[in-house]
Amino acid sequence: MAVTDLFARRATLSRSLRLLREFRYEQSDPDRFYGALAADTAAMVTDLWRTATGTEPTGRTVLDVGGGPGYFAAAFDAAGLTYIGVEPDPDEMHAGPRTAGAAAGYVRASGLALPFADASVDICLSSNVAEHVAQPWRLGREMMRVTRPGGLVVLSYTVWLGPFGGHETGLWHYLGGERAARRYTRRHGHPPKNNYGSSLFAVSAADGLQWAAATGALLAAFPRYHPRWAWWLTRVPVLREFAVSNLVLVLQPLVATGSTIAGS
Repeated sequence: MAVTDLFARRATLSRSLRLLREFRYEQSDPDRFYGALAADTAAMVTDLWRTATGTEPTGRTVLDVGGGPGYFAAAFDAAGLTYIGVEPDPDEMHAGPRTAGAAAGYVRASGLALPFADASVDICLSSNVAEHVAQPWRLGREMMRVTRPGGLVVLSYTVWLGPFGGHETGLWHYLGGERAARRYTRRHGHPPKNNYGSSLFAVSAADGLQWAAATGALLAAFPRYHPRWAWWLTRVPVLREFAVSNLVLVLQPLVATGSTIAGS
């Protein structure tokens, strides 16, 4: 059985449309948006674990790199996993409903140098973080390092040339990230939260697939928000850069990878 077989049953057109509707509320109603995204993410990770290991994930430890406030903590707690969130920004860490994730542990740290021992967690998740760091594959290597052999690494990120690559700057990023940021600043009187070159970077689908393949641990790659019948887009060079809005890389370390401090 392929690692995606169980999750593929959830990847319907109705799910895609439901999530697309929720995206509209990211700024105006973050509880609604992030709550829905967190629940969907927990379901995805749970399904991937079940098919990859043949066991239930209950009681397993999930390390969420860039976990932010309490939305994901609440969702994984409801799924029966032990949640640890890593977040470098204290404002993000306290931005959401902390009571929802009160039972979870949080660590203030960078995903580029995780303060965890080698092979110390069962699942390492990064949801929409890689495009916000200048060295995304250093982040990926750190995730691999802290995940025990036989565990899962789930790295999901927004592809730059996809329709959501510019984040709140909209489709203007197709004219250049810096130009899009300047336009946003003129219109709103302040720079975007996700500012190109400092907190938003151009990460391609091809780069992620190349890095993942080079690890020798890649189990699957698929578009996170697409229905199952559109997953073939991931296999088509160039087209995938525009059509795969968010790429999920699923990896399973087979041996301990050792410490990784430097590199890009």
